[in-house]
Amino acid sequence: MVFSIKFSVKQIILITIGIFFIGVSINMFLGPHYVAAGGASGIGILVESAFYIDRALVVLILNVLLLVLAFFFLGKEVFYRSVIGSLMLPLALAITPEVMIIDDRLLSVIFGSAFFGAGVAILYKIEASSGGTTIPPLIFKKYFGLSPSIGLLCTDAVIVLFNIFVFGIEAFFLAILSIVITSIIMNYIETGLKKKKAVMVMSQNHIEEIKAALLEENHSSLTVFTVTGAHEENQKKMLMVILENREYPTAINKIDEIDEDCFVITYTISDVHGLGLSYQPIS
Repeated sequence: MVFSIKFSVKQIILITIGIFFIGVSINMFLGPHYVAAGGASGIGILVESAFYIDRALVVLILNVLLLVLAFFFLGKEVFYRSVIGSLMLPLALAITPEVMIIDDRLLSVIFGSAFFGAGVAILYKIEASSGGTTIPPLIFKKYFGLSPSIGLLCTDAVIVLFNIFVFGIEAFFLAILSIVITSIIMNYIETGLKKKKAVMVMSQNHIEEIKAALLEENHSSLTVFTVTGAHEENQKKMLMVILENREYPTAINKIDEIDEDCFVITYTISDVHGLGLSYQPIS
């Protein structure tokens, strides 16, 4: 049998790092303070505390069952994409020491959620998964048209709710905080590290000087557009340049020195790629 999804050595290493981060988050930050913030690992913490069954074993059983569901209901592609992380996560929970790194409960939840978010973001980046409760939302989407984000939210909401019955109301609110922090960290890692500035410039009489100044600064992403005004209906040139955040102040100052009355629009973008124009920052 030939797998439709093949993982390179680099991807296996990244999966290992991502799973390691999640294992550290659970065994050293969230678990010791009895906070179950969703996912199969959250179920593992709850079951371990309520029935004294090792969390690694709980996650293994749950992930295997969900892998079977993925194979039959979602197909081989999703199965192969999830199988490595699904089996590595319980292994990571089994070998990672269960120690309390930080005594303060709130601080531990903050750092633990950051580790968890980083780990999941690494997996998502290479289209891998730790399995678990990420699989049911995909089934709900395929057969019932439910958005995966809504399905995952509902699944995690049930797990978080059980914090009240097992650990108390404080753990419930800390679990909610953990999910929020995890989402923020994931979003920042996925887009925040790549944010850049897109600057649009229009000048009545100095557009060529501005273009020359930007090219002199080695802004290879500079593009020239021909635009038409809505009222005068005469054609003009407009420049667009993509800048790193650290390059933006210098470029704007240069533009203002040439024409302080020019029209400039600046907005933040998350990524630039494709057509051979993937942006390379100036070293």
